[in-house]
Amino acid sequence: MAENGPRLLLFARSWGKTREDAEDLLQDAVVKMWHYQQKEGRGGGPPDLPLVFSTIRFAGLMLHRSEKRRKRREESIVYLNDFHDVWLDPVVEEDEEALLLRDAVQGLSDKLREVVVMKIWGGLTFAQISETLAISPNTAASRYRYALEQLAREMKQVKEDRCAEA
Repeated sequence: MAENGPRLLLFARSWGKTREDAEDLLQDAVVKMWHYQQKEGRGGGPPDLPLVFSTIRFAGLMLHRSEKRRKRREESIVYLNDFHDVWLDPVVEEDEEALLLRDAVQGLSDKLREVVVMKIWGGLTFAQISETLAISPNTAASRYRYALEQLAREMKQVKEDRCAEA
C-alpha cells in the first residue's frame, strides 16, 4: 500500500463519484486481495498489481450497477407523503368527487393501493409493478382489478347516498 496506494486510489477515483467511494473501492479490493493471498497460499507477499487494478475495476462496475438499480427502483416508486401533490391534478383538487375518490383510494388496503397508485399515477406497466413489488404480473393485475372493483362500489354507494339525500 505504501508503494502503490496513491496510484490505486487515483484509479479508484475514476470509478467512484466521490473520494469516499474511491476509498471504499480500494478498501474492498485490498480485502479481496488479502483473502485471495491467504486462500491461494501465496504467503504474505503483495499481489500482482494488474490483479489489484482489475479487482478495483470489478468493484467499480458493481458499484455502478447497484447505483443504477437503486435509481431505477427509486424512480419507479410513487411517494405517498403528500397526497395533494401526487395523487390528483391541482386544478381538479377542488372537485368534490375527486376528493371523495382520493379518500376511497386511501381507504384501500396497502397492497391494493400501491398497485393502483403505481399503475394510474405512476404510469407503470404490470410488469414494472411486479418487478418493483417482487410479485407476479398476474398478481399485480389481479390487485389492480380488485381495487378498481372496490373503488367502483364505493363511488356508486356515494352517488346513491347523494341521490337519497336530494
